[in-house]
Amino acid sequence: MTIDKRYIDHFINVSSKAALASSYLIGKKDKIAADQAAVDSMRSELNKIDMNGRVVIGEGTLDEAPMLYTGEFLGNKKGPNFDIAVDPLEGTNLAANNLPGAISVIAIAEKGNLFNAPETYMDKIATGKIDKGLIDLDNPLKINISNLADYMNKDISSITACLMDRPRHKTIIEKLRKLKVKIKLITDGDVLGALYVSDPKYNVDIFLGIGGGPEGVLAASALDAYDCYFQGRFIFDNEKDINEAKKMGITDLNKKYELNEIVKGDSIFCATGITSGDVLSGIEIKDNNYTSETLVTHKHSDFKKIIKRTNSTKE
Repeated sequence: MTIDKRYIDHFINVSSKAALASSYLIGKKDKIAADQAAVDSMRSELNKIDMNGRVVIGEGTLDEAPMLYTGEFLGNKKGPNFDIAVDPLEGTNLAANNLPGAISVIAIAEKGNLFNAPETYMDKIATGKIDKGLIDLDNPLKINISNLADYMNKDISSITACLMDRPRHKTIIEKLRKLKVKIKLITDGDVLGALYVSDPKYNVDIFLGIGGGPEGVLAASALDAYDCYFQGRFIFDNEKDINEAKKMGITDLNKKYELNEIVKGDSIFCATGITSGDVLSGIEIKDNNYTSETLVTHKHSDFKKIIKRTNSTKE
């Protein structure tokens, strides 16, 4: 089964309007308000679409999230059944402080085809297209980097690794420095970080480290369209998370998930820039119009491009 191409436009509209709503709060030092603006807009737009949508990755559970909670049904109840994963404002700190790289993200797949990720951390690794078995979360870092360098016919010193600048990555960063690998540290924006491996122009060969599980699923849906490599393992380090996982039907807590287990079948992914970064320009408002840039992928039609649009802010 495939998703009709006409839905591409619908979902570009969803992420770009959420980005616009959030953009009015750029630099206002209120990440909660910026996030809420994106959430409200996204929900309103999703409910206009001909679909039976169900949020499998949202802003937390019903008691934590006022809207777009996991399990919420969206759409006008006419049309296909979709699984929906959202991050209405990825990089809340980036938007609140007017820093590069805040985006609004949505991914959809047919019902049952998007992994319902628990709200826990995930150890992940992503690269461009590689041979099977070359890179694995269980390999020592040095082996993964050496294998990648060999495969790409590069010296280890010309490999660039991207990871979140977090205390939990101190050991990985030290090991990468010893290997003389180039390091690109990002402060926030786990989805965008993984997307750097999708195109050589971003000059990132490998994305790795521990970040959000839900963000892992969102990134995977885009990387899938680029035929990239992605592997993730959830981290369950407390009773609450372990119980949640069991309720969701996760029996093997140490399982490594490959791309085709996280996203099955056809999917559409949209990420719209809120503040300008390496991949996407942010929202620009001029008079009564706004210009947005959205990275869109539709797996079935092999559609992958950045779409720039100018629309009225009044629509």
